[in-house]
Amino acid sequence: MARTSSAPDVVVWHNPRCTKSREALAWLEERGISPTIVRYLDTPPSADEIERVLGLLGVEPRALMRKKEAPYRDLALDDASRTRGELVRAMAAHPILIERPVVIRGGAAVIARPTERIADLLR
Repeated sequence: MARTSSAPDVVVWHNPRCTKSREALAWLEERGISPTIVRYLDTPPSADEIERVLGLLGVEPRALMRKKEAPYRDLALDDASRTRGELVRAMAAHPILIERPVVIRGGAAVIARPTERIADLLR
């Protein structure tokens, strides 16, 4: 029997138009977990929150960025001289740049691509 949990400690940065994001929610729900859903395109995370999540992920800003999105190209974010702060502020200003889905639990986070990476957070 699946364990049911409201899992307030599991947060998903979610884009309902994204197949991978919908798959992540389904994966959690199949395991009886109802995460807090943050529709980050409607309510973008602040630069401070992005920094916090980068720390949880243990990655540099570009690892959290969708490089094929127009703002990445238009803002020349591939320029190696761009600072960490500039990249983070660009994600805060243009949340479409943020890779999805991001699943956060306590002091850890994963970019859930593939979806099965979420299992690492639930151990």
